[in-house]
Amino acid sequence: MSPSVYLNDMGIVCALGNSKETVRARLFGSAPCGVAENHQLMPGQVLHLGIAPEPLASLDDLPATQHSRNNRLLLTALAQIRPAVAAAITRHGRDRVAVVLGTSTSGIGDSETAIAGFLTTGQLPPSFHLSSQEMGSPAVMLSEHLDIGGPALVISTACSSSAKALASAARLLKTGLADAVITGGMDALCAFTIAGFSALESVSAERCQPLSRNRRGINIGEGGALFLMTREADGIRLAGWGETSDGHHISAPRPDGAGAEAAMKQALARAGLTSADIDYLNLHGTATRQNDAMESLAVSRLFPAGVPVSSTKPLTGHALGGAGALEAALCWLALQDNPDGLLPPHWWDGEQDPDLPCLQTVSAGQRLGRPLRHAMSNSFAFGGSNACLILGQP
Repeated sequence: MSPSVYLNDMGIVCALGNSKETVRARLFGSAPCGVAENHQLMPGQVLHLGIAPEPLASLDDLPATQHSRNNRLLLTALAQIRPAVAAAITRHGRDRVAVVLGTSTSGIGDSETAIAGFLTTGQLPPSFHLSSQEMGSPAVMLSEHLDIGGPALVISTACSSSAKALASAARLLKTGLADAVITGGMDALCAFTIAGFSALESVSAERCQPLSRNRRGINIGEGGALFLMTREADGIRLAGWGETSDGHHISAPRPDGAGAEAAMKQALARAGLTSADIDYLNLHGTATRQNDAMESLAVSRLFPAGVPVSSTKPLTGHALGGAGALEAALCWLALQDNPDGLLPPHWWDGEQDPDLPCLQTVSAGQRLGRPLRHAMSNSFAFGGSNACLILGQP
């Protein structure tokens, strides 16, 4: 039997805050927060966006070629797990520590700023370098910054990116190619993604309403999480994962949810669990018409007896390539130091869409009355890339 893998420590940054303590308090709070009205990012448009609050980490220790907001967010998350990472490097050696991340925007937002400057002055800012927007930039940055020599790679499969990064990190450990992996993912907010989703008529100007009959689309957000993953039985276990590919459409999900359901079934099988063992499901829950419809179908089939569900995107926004890691981190918080089993609430208007199966949405303050055993998190992406993670007690 291959060894289990564990998420020994976690660092998080998103619209809810830039520390575990702040995010935990706001995640389980009595009113929605995080996502807020914004007038600045898209001139002439008022949108609800999930923007990570200051202070963020400084880029002063990085070369100019690695200066990007995405890397600032990563360093902010890294600072929270830096002692655990340093100890792992000491235990295992620098060449046995790997980096596996997910992103979809990398430094594109910084390229937007640089191009705007060029159009005004005729020159790119001296600090700008095109390599900062390369998809591999985050992994290169962390590997060089920490002076480690294990494999360093980035997975970019849109909104499933960082969930798939955790699965890939687990495979590195299980095959013995690394002894510790810094894994997760991050995306920084940029006009490019907002304009793209707006062109698909998938962006809501108001706080998003997953599962509601009144849902009008997503709120774009930024952020993500970093984990230290090892085979050492300390922290939360990555019990299972599933990955499928629909190949149905370039942007629309397969309507019957078959690929999403298959990913969830894979994760359960890998974890040696049944649907009855899952205490909480973090939905992909984008509040778009098609995603919520297909995900509701898949969940209702797999959980005929029901399961508490919520989408946390009304709090964080949709962090795109960072969403899988971010929402796994929220599950990590729900599994850690939570004796009463308080569950992440589902913030919406409560108006069930009659065309969707009725799911057991979590209300504010709802709890199991005992610690959670297992939590599932879904991430579904353009092109039919589906990923599902199961986190559990050690």
